[in-house]
Amino acid sequence: MEDNFFDKSPEKTTGFYFAIVFLVIFSLLSVGIDITEYLNRQDVNIPLWFFYVIFSVDALLIISLLGIYFYRKIGVVIYPIAIIIHYFLHEYYLSTMLYSDLFNLFCYIGLGLLTIIPKWKFYK
Repeated sequence: MEDNFFDKSPEKTTGFYFAIVFLVIFSLLSVGIDITEYLNRQDVNIPLWFFYVIFSVDALLIISLLGIYFYRKIGVVIYPIAIIIHYFLHEYYLSTMLYSDLFNLFCYIGLGLLTIIPKWKFYK
């Protein structure tokens, strides 16, 4: 009875690939927003240290997606934390609300976990 929700095979399904590609696209959207802000930093007077922090969080997003793809539990945990940190950095330091981060978190919970939970016992 307890194995009803888990897949029997560790093979990646089409839904898993779809969820990963979808999350990569929206993560790259966040990276693109940060690159645009970096290119306009002189006009907006954004300090340089902010970009070291925000690009580190962006790298953490991409690395955690790789972790999810290769069945690592740490990637599943770090991804939403990195999105929340990215959102709060923009909200607090730049006073901008990024709907892309909120939508990305929503897609992770809705699509990502829908494909991750059945494969959870194969994650290391």
